[in-house]
Amino acid sequence: MPSTPQRPAPTPSGLSDAAAEDLALYREKFQRRLPESLDELHGPTQGVVELPLHMAWSGMTSYDLSKPRQRMGLYRTVLHEGLHDDLPRYLNQGLLLQLWPVLRTLVGRSVRSVWEDAFPQLASRTQAAA
Repeated sequence: MPSTPQRPAPTPSGLSDAAAEDLALYREKFQRRLPESLDELHGPTQGVVELPLHMAWSGMTSYDLSKPRQRMGLYRTVLHEGLHDDLPRYLNQGLLLQLWPVLRTLVGRSVRSVWEDAFPQLASRTQAAA
């Protein structure tokens, strides 16, 4: 878990208590998977990456990092489906920072907010790109 304090996400208005609790549990699932630091992300920056079935259970399993769409697809898949030990293996800090301004628009709101809350450098990359 990152050393930065986690603040609870604001509850969208109009949600029932049960829906708000489900949303909180969903966010917590992604928070538990986070690395302590982006410095832990030493995944590949080139070549073809093969994802295991627990991440690539539907669709592509092989991603060519030289192809921008496949690179973005790999990162989206790993952010959504990867477990704690998968993130350092398949994600690369420099590549994540480079891709984040666009990637953040392709991942779900919970994934985006959990990562940006834990790692302010991601949110600042987005603001700098705007």
